[in-house]
Amino acid sequence: MTRVAFIGLGNMGGGMAANQAKAGREVMAFDLSQAALDKAAGAGCAKAASVAEAVKTADAVITMLPAGPHVRQVYAEQILPNAPKSALLIDSSTIDVESARAVAAQAKAAGFRFADAPVSGGTAAADAGTLAFMVGCDEADFAAVEEMIAPMSRVTMRAGDHGAGQAAKICNNMVLGISMIGVCEAFALAEKLGLEGERFFEIASKSSGQCWSLTSYCPFPGPVPTAPSNRGYEGGFATAMMLKDLKLAQDAAAKAGAATPLGGAAEGLYALFDRLGGGGKDFSAILEMLRGNAPQAS
Repeated sequence: MTRVAFIGLGNMGGGMAANQAKAGREVMAFDLSQAALDKAAGAGCAKAASVAEAVKTADAVITMLPAGPHVRQVYAEQILPNAPKSALLIDSSTIDVESARAVAAQAKAAGFRFADAPVSGGTAAADAGTLAFMVGCDEADFAAVEEMIAPMSRVTMRAGDHGAGQAAKICNNMVLGISMIGVCEAFALAEKLGLEGERFFEIASKSSGQCWSLTSYCPFPGPVPTAPSNRGYEGGFATAMMLKDLKLAQDAAAKAGAATPLGGAAEGLYALFDRLGGGGKDFSAILEMLRGNAPQAS
């Protein structure tokens, strides 16, 4: 039986670890939250007392951590010293490209195979095992990474060498953040002009304004039943997480000398929405701010 150590059982990691267990793999899970550990145990995972215990006999280690500093520390201090050299290391956190490349270099120097493999799809896809993975790894390792990720994935794509997965993720989410603001502005304007939201959706979804933010994740309640807009903007992809990704994109743009004026504007708008209490709401709830009804933090 394949032994998987899963480190980080938050909103995304919990569902991902559960899908590894559903696939018949022996999952040893660890998180600082006891509640998260208990939930993972209920989904078929075994609870580890530490990262070191979780990884010591693993065939693969998958991490889902908050930010670059956490990834750097956990790998340097707990995973690399304790995991078997044969273990495949996969970091699915969304972090800065520089940290991903630094951890990859450390892992390779220590004799490990490593991949940065951030995800797209939100909590619903994490629970359903239908995430999209963007992978940065040595080409020779991709088949093994793809096989290990399979229980959690709808599609797995190799973006390039180490760090390329993170680059693809932050660029993709910059597109998403910008496009959602455009869709929300359009709904807010349509409302002011006396055009019903459902009618605007019907027209725009069949016209040149059609995009994923409109037709798959509509911020206006009603037209897309599965969208967070139909459950008070709860669940989904939190505004605070979108803001984190846009900050990563802007930092990367500054270091690379790339012009991203709309990315910068989107970051500023989500930062304002976060300060107004929307950080815990799905990022599409920024429509409420544009309508003058910013929600309170849940």
